[in-house]
Amino acid sequence: MATLIERAQNHLRRQLPPDVAEHLYVGGYRNGVLTLITDRAAWLTWLRYEQPRLLALLHQLPGFEAVMKFSLKVRPIRPVKALPRQTRRLSPAGADALSHCAEGLEDSPLKRSLNRLASHAQIAPESNDDSAT
Repeated sequence: MATLIERAQNHLRRQLPPDVAEHLYVGGYRNGVLTLITDRAAWLTWLRYEQPRLLALLHQLPGFEAVMKFSLKVRPIRPVKALPRQTRRLSPAGADALSHCAEGLEDSPLKRSLNRLASHAQIAPESNDDSAT
């Protein structure tokens, strides 16, 4: 059945204008009704007007002579939204606290991890007060 549906979809897409073809999907076949799915209502309206021609094109394919009509559906395709990246910031006070904790430890993976975390602190902009000379 999947092979037949794919054949029908490819055949119809080859016969349609390229701007419409990329929005047409064959969803299934049951009891003489072929389901056509599109992602926009505008294309669905266009398909309604083209039903007789599309049905004649489909009857050219072996195995699809029994298709009597189409069931037209709209299923919008929603693009996948990338989640916003959450950046975390470490204050200089937090970095000092981590460094202070690391000082009390012997050389260990925990000490190295704490020091590495402390190194990610935001460095406050230094003020250039060299005018007091």
